[in-house]
Amino acid sequence: MTDPAMETVDSFGMMAERQFAEVWSRTALSDRERRLLLLGLLVGQGLDTMTDVQLDAALRTGDLTEPELREVAIFLTHYAGWIRGARLNGQVEELIERVRNGGPAGDPPGCGGQAGSSL
Repeated sequence: MTDPAMETVDSFGMMAERQFAEVWSRTALSDRERRLLLLGLLVGQGLDTMTDVQLDAALRTGDLTEPELREVAIFLTHYAGWIRGARLNGQVEELIERVRNGGPAGDPPGCGGQAGSSL
């Protein structure tokens, strides 16, 4: 048994989690609006792993429906480029299939079970 006093504290992780929770709890934007903004940013920067996490969270929380996720892919393709748009479309379709087949939440392909928080 590990002595609690000897455990390493992830102070950066705790701080980041608290700050993200604070940002997501503000009332000027809905979670859905935040999710859309974040998806645009992540796709635009080519951050595929985080895009997978946010797509999963958007669908499973009801922030975005299957048709809305597909529309996001179509829309962002025109602004983020065809290569990133094609990747996003694949991510959306893989997610929809995984969810329909009862796949685990927050564990997109390539994350090895390390998807982390939905925020």
